[in-house]
Amino acid sequence: MERSVAGVSVSRAVALVAVGCVPWLPLGGPAARPAAADQPAVVAEASQPAESAGPQPAADDRLIAAVETAAAGTVEAFNAGRAEAVAELFLPDGELVDEDGNVFTGRDEIAGLFETFFDRFPGAVLETEVDSVRPLGDDLAVEEGLRRITTPDGAAAQMRYLAVRARESGAWPIVSYREFAADPPPTPREMLEALAWLVGEWVDESPEGRTSIRYRWSDDGNFLVGDYRLSIAGRPAGKTFQRIGWDPVEGAVRSWTFDPDGGFSEGFWMPTEDGWSIRSEATMPDGATGLAMVTLRMRDADHFVVESTDRVVAGVAEPDFTLVIARRPPQPGAGEETEE
Repeated sequence: MERSVAGVSVSRAVALVAVGCVPWLPLGGPAARPAAADQPAVVAEASQPAESAGPQPAADDRLIAAVETAAAGTVEAFNAGRAEAVAELFLPDGELVDEDGNVFTGRDEIAGLFETFFDRFPGAVLETEVDSVRPLGDDLAVEEGLRRITTPDGAAAQMRYLAVRARESGAWPIVSYREFAADPPPTPREMLEALAWLVGEWVDESPEGRTSIRYRWSDDGNFLVGDYRLSIAGRPAGKTFQRIGWDPVEGAVRSWTFDPDGGFSEGFWMPTEDGWSIRSEATMPDGATGLAMVTLRMRDADHFVVESTDRVVAGVAEPDFTLVIARRPPQPGAGEETEE
C-alpha cells in the first residue's frame, strides 16, 4: 500500500483553496480592495489625539449632547434618502473628504455626491457611533466615531470618521468631515467562504482503490473538515482526516492532514494563474519526512484535477501522478457517514 507522501496519503487526501475578500462600501459606491497601507494624515489625528495634540479639554455634557443630536440628524437625513438635507448639515463652504482623498466642497457638491449614492443604493441605512467629542475653544468641536452603511441586498461596510463642527445659531453644522476605511478584520469563515463549493461528496476511482471524500463545515464554522475513506476490492483500507483553515499570521489558507498510520502533513496554499499550488510537507510514522507540490485546477463544475509533482520521501524521488475528482459518486455508498 502506498504510504503518505506530503499530503497525499493512501486515500489521496485532496485539499483545495481560494483566498476570498470581503467587499466594503465606501461612500461613493461598492468596491473590493485590501485596506490601504498608508492612510490619510487624518488617521493619526483621529486615532491618537492625545499624543499628537497634547492634553485636550474635556467636553461638557451639553456639548456632547448637542453633537450627538447633530449626528443623529445626519443619520435621519441619510436614511430618508434626502441628499439636500444631508448637505444642509454642512456649512455652506464645508467640505467632505472621503477615504481616497477625494474632496467635495460646498453644499452643491456634497448634495450631488449623496444624490448619486442614493440613486445607486436606494434604501441604504446609516448608523453612527460617536466615540469622543472635544472642544476647540468655545465655538469649535471635534467629533470622532464610527459609521456603518448597509444596503437592502446585504452589502455592508464601516468607516472611521473625524468631523469638525462649528457653533452657529445654537446648532453645530459640519465644517470638515473626513473618513477612512475601518472594516473589521474578516472572520476565518469569511476567508474560507470561497471554498464553500467544496462542501459535499466527491469520489476518486484510481486503479489502486476507490476513495470516497466528504467535506463539511466544522461546528464552529471556522474550518472546513474533510474525511476520506479508501476501499480496495470493496474492503475498507483506511481513513484520513483533514482540516482547512485561515492563518492570519501568514495571511494564507493552510491545511492539516492526518493519516490512519500516524503520519501527518501540512499544506501551504498559493494562487496560480489557472488554479492553486500547495507546498506540502509530511512526517511519516517512522520519522521520515516528505515534500511535494500539489496543483489544483477546475475542469468543470463537477470535476477538478489534482497533480502532484516534485515528490520526495526520505530523500528519494517518487513518481508524479494526476487524479480527476468527481463531485457525483458513480457508485452507491460514496457519501457514507464517517467519524471525525
